[in-house]
Amino acid sequence: MITDPELGEWQTEALEPARSADRLAPRERATGAPGPRSWLWALGGALVASAVWAGGLYASGDRTAEPEISYRASKNLCQDFKARALSGITGDMHTKKPVNHESDHPAVYVARCGLANAGKDGVAPDFAVVAQVGLHKKTDPSAEFDAPDLRVLAYAGGVRTAAVPDLGERAVMNVVTGESWLILKVLDGGVVFTVEAGAGTFAETNGRPATDVDAVQAAMIEDTRELMAALKK
Repeated sequence: MITDPELGEWQTEALEPARSADRLAPRERATGAPGPRSWLWALGGALVASAVWAGGLYASGDRTAEPEISYRASKNLCQDFKARALSGITGDMHTKKPVNHESDHPAVYVARCGLANAGKDGVAPDFAVVAQVGLHKKTDPSAEFDAPDLRVLAYAGGVRTAAVPDLGERAVMNVVTGESWLILKVLDGGVVFTVEAGAGTFAETNGRPATDVDAVQAAMIEDTRELMAALKK
């Protein structure tokens, strides 16, 4: 299901600053949406770029001391990331064989887990989620947290960003143009949690009922909160 990106005219919109709000902003329809397969390629094949991005070292002002890390390093993130709320919407996300990776570096420890459902036909998945936890051991990651993900801008176009309250030190939800690719990022001390979820389309298709994007966002937040609790020292 994860294929090469569909080539076409890319339209890049300016990244909106995170908006502080008591709730996520209502959805705004956008044009120039990527094809139904392109988000899958970016979500799966380009995750290596995410790990490199997460491992970048930045220093700003007095924030050069080793950051506080109050979470343990996950040795198998697919065991720690249950995805219960998302599974309730899309079907069991642990039906397919999980894809689990860890990378230990003196500067950052990264654990990553990829999950997919079985799809309506029980064979081909139509929904995938990737969770990543980066423990920054040398430099505070807050300086880079708000930087736009060039991987997303290059392969998917515009991004709408909203602040997520009461989650870690700081959290944002990125909704990629077309609303079929969602990215939740959470900063808490020296740790960055990222959960990406997407489908070929959330609209009704081939007899599959439409999936409410707001419900998917809420499930991502709930599952991320549960993961943070599971890894808390």
